[in-house]
Amino acid sequence: MGPLSRRRFLQTVQAALAATGVAAVAGPVVAFFYPPKLVHEPEEAVAAGPLAELPVGSSVMVPFGRYPALVVHTAVGLRAYSAVCTHFACICQYDPELDQIVCPCHEGYFRSEDGGIISGPQPRPLKALSVKVVGGTVYVGGGA
Repeated sequence: MGPLSRRRFLQTVQAALAATGVAAVAGPVVAFFYPPKLVHEPEEAVAAGPLAELPVGSSVMVPFGRYPALVVHTAVGLRAYSAVCTHFACICQYDPELDQIVCPCHEGYFRSEDGGIISGPQPRPLKALSVKVVGGTVYVGGGA
């Protein structure tokens, strides 16, 4: 292998730049198919507020560690979920008119009764969190 010619040097640089461009495009495309793992939940229960302020058909967003939790008072009782969509980690909201949990990013819809998928690109249902009422206050997580 002799000295590197000018032509060979330019071909090597061109190949390296092409590989960098392909990686820059392919990286986000591959990441799209592998949703992020949700971690960093608090170990202790978090107060979501008084039960009297959460009538049937309403919801409240609660700070819950790194990600918020969504507490929904459905016709079948209180339900709590991680508010983070399982598709691309967007924050979901409860729509009382539809009685569904909606991801505004990619039109994902979840059932409010069990967090199950109704429609959309999300690969998994919402993560259910434990919820209980103690002394008139709603608590989420922490083995509640």
